[in-house]
Amino acid sequence: MKKTVSKMRNALKGSALALLAGMMTTAALSVPAMAADFNLRAVANSNENDEDYDGLIVFKDFVEAHSNGKIKVDLFIGTQLCGNGTECIQAVEDGSVDIYISTSGGAANMFPYIQVLDLPYVLPDDRTAEAVLQGDFVRELRKAILADTDNKLRLMAIGNTGGWRNFANTKRTVKSPGDMEGLKIRTVVADLPQELVKALGASPTPIPWPELYTSFQTGVVEGSKNGITDIMGMKFPEAGLKYVTLDGHAYMSALWYMNNEVFLDMPADLRKVVVDGFRALQQATFASPKRKSIAAYEAFKKSGGKLYVPTPEEKAAFQEAAAPVYIWFQENVEDGKKWFDLLQSESDKAQQQIAAADKADLS
Repeated sequence: MKKTVSKMRNALKGSALALLAGMMTTAALSVPAMAADFNLRAVANSNENDEDYDGLIVFKDFVEAHSNGKIKVDLFIGTQLCGNGTECIQAVEDGSVDIYISTSGGAANMFPYIQVLDLPYVLPDDRTAEAVLQGDFVRELRKAILADTDNKLRLMAIGNTGGWRNFANTKRTVKSPGDMEGLKIRTVVADLPQELVKALGASPTPIPWPELYTSFQTGVVEGSKNGITDIMGMKFPEAGLKYVTLDGHAYMSALWYMNNEVFLDMPADLRKVVVDGFRALQQATFASPKRKSIAAYEAFKKSGGKLYVPTPEEKAAFQEAAAPVYIWFQENVEDGKKWFDLLQSESDKAQQQIAAADKADLS
């Protein structure tokens, strides 16, 4: 009898627990998920193989986690919300997009002084570039862009998108500026890169990016100034691009903007999360091209491509030949001297700090 009663009690207890569990599940399903306080729409006109995407994934994860869900980040990769630099920057200003990334060339028509980032050979290596782009130079750019957009567009960080620009061509190994003589080099439709190509004795030829592959095939252009990941991503060796000189004349900067009103509307603790998120994004984009370039260089060599690394003396010759570009920038861009002097001084300061660190580490 006692065993029977015990079984009945256990059965009733199990039924009660099952009923309670069911009620709790029903209640949980009926309660809507907590909505985020801020929804950020982030745009990159690229693809999921790009460093920009790598950075955004890190940013999204960091910000959503460290805000405890108070900030939600939606990613729009491609041209769903806006199609080019000018259009997307205007979208950030008017608030239809919250975050956007552009190259310096993509924003030069709106902020000509941003071309300072494309001045050749001022930033000599990754350590120098990364130090400069985490310091006061970026804060000064932020102030200028805020002033020029009536406090609508805020520069949050400058990362990297593709490593370094190097000269590549279909004709010969380039070891000196003299080897550039007469080559038709593809450039974007911007003054500074065209001035650089002319200063080195070659012929600048503006060609839209989607047309570059066939332009190599047909001889419309014979060279370009690109990073190795772009070269291999577009399969340019198949179109005849066989020679790359690793002169590293320009760091491929990526400028990350945010709608300033949206940023300032956040409480201080969430603004800190966003700023830290952009720092994490920046570090991800600094690292991503270094990793991706390893496989890209190997693939280039396997395709029959020839890499050449200039000696320090040869690189100095390239820099000397490019000197007219510094003069052009200072004379033709408003406040050009101010921006050139600032970038040069920040670069010099970073190189001195690196040299001091090296001395301490090597002794």
